[in-house]
Amino acid sequence: MTPPSRTARRALGGLALAGVAAALVWWRLSDPSGAATGLLRPDDTALLQRGEQLYRVHCASCHGANLQGQENWRERGADGRLPAPPHDDSGHTWHHPDEVLFQLTKDGVAKAAGLPDYPTNMPAYGGTLSDADIVAVLSWIKSRWTPETRRLHDEVNRQSRQHAPGGS
Repeated sequence: MTPPSRTARRALGGLALAGVAAALVWWRLSDPSGAATGLLRPDDTALLQRGEQLYRVHCASCHGANLQGQENWRERGADGRLPAPPHDDSGHTWHHPDEVLFQLTKDGVAKAAGLPDYPTNMPAYGGTLSDADIVAVLSWIKSRWTPETRRLHDEVNRQSRQHAPGGS
């Protein structure tokens, strides 16, 4: 029997890495205790420090230094675009599961929603921020919510996983 070619070894190595990555994602998202922790880590102090810094640089100019959003955020402007919504408890951010918030931030609203012609001022940050940076920003936002809103968001995550393909 001949040894596998270099290409075959690379392919097997890639599959092994993909398997490890999938196992890590499953482990991170699995929740035997029933608490829906999801992707965000609003209790990770070091992560929150980074998230706050990134929010101040990339998000605060539209969403507000105190997460308050822009005036009349539910009403489209003359350009057909919605103003930036608040990310505090008064907004709708916490109504979305972690994975949706992540995709909206990484890919932008139009792509994440599958609406290529959707008019929005929200840029896609996938080319600007790493996945870890996006998680840090979103974790910091969640850390600013009241305990009740965080609990409600955890329930949104739990229900999202239950209704996802292969969810329990």
